[in-house]
Amino acid sequence: MPGKKIVAMLLAGGQGSRLGELTKSMAKPAVPFGGKYRIIDFPLSNCVNSGIDTVGVLTQYEPLALNAYLGSGQAWDLDRMNGGVFVLPPYVSQQSGEWYSGTANAIYQNLPFIEQFDPDYVLILSGDHIYKMDYSKMLEVHIEKGADATIAVLDVPIEEAHRFGIMNTDDSGRIIEFEEKPKEPKSTKASMGIYIFNRDVLTKYLVDDTANEKSEHDFGKNVIPAMINGGQKVFAWQFSGYWRDVGTIASLWEANMDLLGVVPRFDLYDTEWRIYSKSPVMPPHYMGEDSEVDDSLITEGCAVHGSVKRSVLFAGVTVEHGALIEDSVIMPNTVIGAGAVVKKAIIGENVKIGTGALVGCEKLPEDEPYDNKLTGDITLVANSMNICEKARVPAGKVIRFDPENCGK
Repeated sequence: MPGKKIVAMLLAGGQGSRLGELTKSMAKPAVPFGGKYRIIDFPLSNCVNSGIDTVGVLTQYEPLALNAYLGSGQAWDLDRMNGGVFVLPPYVSQQSGEWYSGTANAIYQNLPFIEQFDPDYVLILSGDHIYKMDYSKMLEVHIEKGADATIAVLDVPIEEAHRFGIMNTDDSGRIIEFEEKPKEPKSTKASMGIYIFNRDVLTKYLVDDTANEKSEHDFGKNVIPAMINGGQKVFAWQFSGYWRDVGTIASLWEANMDLLGVVPRFDLYDTEWRIYSKSPVMPPHYMGEDSEVDDSLITEGCAVHGSVKRSVLFAGVTVEHGALIEDSVIMPNTVIGAGAVVKKAIIGENVKIGTGALVGCEKLPEDEPYDNKLTGDITLVANSMNICEKARVPAGKVIRFDPENCGK
């Protein structure tokens, strides 16, 4: 059987600690997004739409929800006889077994998986970004330039460039220097964590990196700089569309808000670039006689009897009479009780907000102090929580999972 032209390896094992309670029991790529999707749907859909039919998904932290969601890959047309989607957790061999110790180490441990498909090229992706990208166009440029590696880059404001890995290039687009979070950036070309490698070159540098005991085994910190310093042809490929790293509560909330408006910043319903998902079969959403909905995304299976303004409601959400939701993300199968008010919040799955409760309300002097470093002014309620009747949850507070805690 002839080898594949390209195989994708999707890094989906991150803990996502900056998402707080949302990733206590699931990997970040499994977090719900946009009413009927999960974060991992976007790179997987990009692969299918780009003609890539073989994807290895590298899992590690809390993989159960992600593994169950991926299943056979049928939802993304990735249940193939020759190829498909494969879940690749760390494993023990006769020689050794260890957790993935970095992005490069994760790929190194799975070189046997790559080799069985004998690809010419390997595409490395992260599983925690929201974007649409045609990887086939990136591959075309990679081949045209005779590159050993190509890195997707996005222009960022110069005042924010110090937060990223920055690629400095010559006039041909060849990367001559890589700077990780430079204090005084020389360019605005930020790495997106999306790489295409010639397979033989990738294998060599991963083997060398593994033998280096001082390495952190990271593509950005170790492998890419080693390739540049070693004289390999490493080029930047410019991306200009919507892209967002949803690794924080604020960025996840903002990305959901980007789906709203007359002309949303990110279009989920682009017929030319479909986003596939494994969505539950639900009846159409129901709007009660007294309901009021403005600039919101209401998914199938919702029942709305109250008011919803500039918010995203996932499947199976119930909004009871007199309830008000504003500027919020309400995840699947949550109930907002009668007369409750939810403002600028992310509410987890299977939550019950009691009658008359106030979530995201103004903080009062008599309120107990709480840590809002992760959330800012966005209120976060963990999955499966019960917020009692008439409870107050002030802005930016986190309600953590605790069977005996009712949100007071």
